[in-house]
Amino acid sequence: MNNKEKLQKYLQRIIRQLAVWTLRKYDPGIIAVTGSVGKTSTKEAIYTVLKNHRKVRRNSGNFNNEIGVPLTILGDWDKIAGKYFWLKVVLVSCLRFIVRWRYPELLILEYAADKPGDIKYLLDIAKPQVGIVTAIGDIPVHVEFYSGPEAVAREKAKIIETLSATGFAILNFDDETVFNLRDRTRSHLMYYGFGEGATMRITNFEARMEGGRPGGISFKLNYGGSFVPVRLDGCFGKAQAYAAAAAACVGIAFGLNLVKIAEALLEYEAPPRRGKLVAGVKHTWIIDDTYNASPLSMEAAIHTAESLKAKRKLAVLGDMLEIGKYTLEAHQHIGELVPKVFDFLVTVGARAKFIAEGANQSGMAQKNIFSFDTAEEAGKAVQDLMRTGDLLLVKASRGIQLDKVVEEIRQM
Repeated sequence: MNNKEKLQKYLQRIIRQLAVWTLRKYDPGIIAVTGSVGKTSTKEAIYTVLKNHRKVRRNSGNFNNEIGVPLTILGDWDKIAGKYFWLKVVLVSCLRFIVRWRYPELLILEYAADKPGDIKYLLDIAKPQVGIVTAIGDIPVHVEFYSGPEAVAREKAKIIETLSATGFAILNFDDETVFNLRDRTRSHLMYYGFGEGATMRITNFEARMEGGRPGGISFKLNYGGSFVPVRLDGCFGKAQAYAAAAAACVGIAFGLNLVKIAEALLEYEAPPRRGKLVAGVKHTWIIDDTYNASPLSMEAAIHTAESLKAKRKLAVLGDMLEIGKYTLEAHQHIGELVPKVFDFLVTVGARAKFIAEGANQSGMAQKNIFSFDTAEEAGKAVQDLMRTGDLLLVKASRGIQLDKVVEEIRQM
């Protein structure tokens, strides 16, 4: 271990202890969100529902790991920057022990589980009263670092196993892996989803077109024999409806009614690069879903594109990373879905060539398929393909950097 790594470990121990002491002093309620897909959207939707009724704080950006979660507990930090950043964090945190500052009533914390032990580490710092498990799927992201999908599910389940009998476990009713975790908690159970039997059920889902362009989604939330219509502008796909329904469950747990929840959700915005619709060059529209990708989220994004109207549809798809032995079959399966929705396919990365292979074998003409090794190479080619009225889906794991393609083709 070099000096830089030693310093990082030392800082990690310091901020961990400061976070533990801060929670003991201020004793906020904690809402924890985990899952392989949809954590950030769900966290943002919960924040939107609660922010006008409680003093709340949530993780900024991807502050969802052994560094980010303690930082969120210690303050409203949005990025790690500046020469004296860590010194400032330590000094401000210590000052809070001497002088009692205003502190949030509730913390909404996203818990990542990139490797075994991550959830336990975070729970040792902050045990929640409400735990949400979003979606895991058959081939979860980061499964490469676990013995298999079941091990990933066991890691995520620790969120609800630690809940007390007075807590709330909120589970995705439609994800079989998540639903099967229901016996792992003694807390109150709530389910959300499209399926009949969900506590917070989504019905009448539709994608809206406004003035010839995609406008957003509309649906109803049904709970306890009542329902409210919900409208999310600039948001697309069932993933955003799931986020809203999970947030509605949290709202109910904190005493809000359906009407107040629906009114609050009018202010919800999808997080950047997670299915956001942006204007492209040549009067086109781009679904920017470049933050990350797993087989489950890739399928969901394809179904989102399918639900929207356009003259032509182009898929720009890159590697799905960290899925280990499932890499070949997962990419080929995504390729098999492509010809049912898209007119053209552009792949980026070595693994994504299996998407191209699957698409070709499933009926897409080879002349409509283009493969590149890097995002830089793909950007110009995608722009040459684009025509007025096209809809593009751009999605891959973060390491493929398809955000560069979006920046190349978006309308500035």
